[in-house]
Parts: sequence; C-alpha cells; structure tokens
Amino acid sequence: MPAPNDEPRWLTDDQLAAWRGFVKLLQRLPAALETQLQQDAKLSLIEYHVLAHLSDQPGRRLRMSELAALASTELSRLSHLIGRLENRGFVAREPDPENGRYTLAVLTEAGYAHLVDAAPAHVARVLDLFVDALGANELRTLHRISGKVLDRIEQAEEHHMSR
Repeated sequence: MPAPNDEPRWLTDDQLAAWRGFVKLLQRLPAALETQLQQDAKLSLIEYHVLAHLSDQPGRRLRMSELAALASTELSRLSHLIGRLENRGFVAREPDPENGRYTLAVLTEAGYAHLVDAAPAHVARVLDLFVDALGANELRTLHRISGKVLDRIEQAEEHHMSR
C-alpha cells in the first residue's frame, strides 16, 4: 500500500492490455459456459459445479459450509441454490450425524444421473473454448499463474481479516 505522499502507480500500456484482456475473459468464458449448460442441462454454471463437487465426495455428501468454500460462494447464496436443486430432486439436506449443528448437502441419484448426462457436453465446451486453445506449456503456465494470484488473494484476505 503506498504511503500518503507517494505518487500512485499506474499500469503500463502492456499491463493495461493484459489486464483488460483478462477481465474480458473473466466475463465472457463463464457466460459462454453458462449458455451451454442452460441450453443442454437447464443448469447454471454454479449449480453444475455444486453437483460436480458433491459427486466427488465420499457418499456424495458434504457439509454446506465446506461446499460453499469449494464453490467460492457465501453460505446464504449456497443455501438458496441448494433449495432450487432440492426442488428439482437433485440434492437433499440432512443433519450431519457427526455434529448436528451442521447440515449436509447430499447428491441424490436423480442429481447424479442429471450430472452424468450433462457432463459430456459441458466438458466438450470447456475443451473447445479453453483447453484446445492452449498448448500444454501454456496450460502449465496458466496453472502456475492462477496459483500465484490466488495465493496473493488469500494473503490479502487473511491480512484484511486480521485487522
């Protein structure tokens, strides 16, 4: 953070171009993936990711708080989303048998079957729009870059929370 009398830092032309391109990617890629999922599976991108995260868990169940962290969303938003998925028969909620203060989200058989049906078209779209546009070295570099930026975000969040 600059001292009060320091001149503000500005982006160079190259930095600005990279930043603007990245922001555009952040906006357009999820929208393109969402369109495919809505058309093919009547799911939003976050609904798909919640179902996918649940499918990866032992017993296809997970505490709501842990699922919210995996899905990078607030618990209140996840609760509404789970409610919509419950109405469709894709997810059920049940008390955590290990600690009744927690609630588990459980992927139902219908939810798992819907995810299995939706996955091939979604993966094909991810491959087409993202993976196939990059070479193996570019994917490894992007993975490293993502990790570095996410680490900085987590450090900033920890610093902000400790104030």
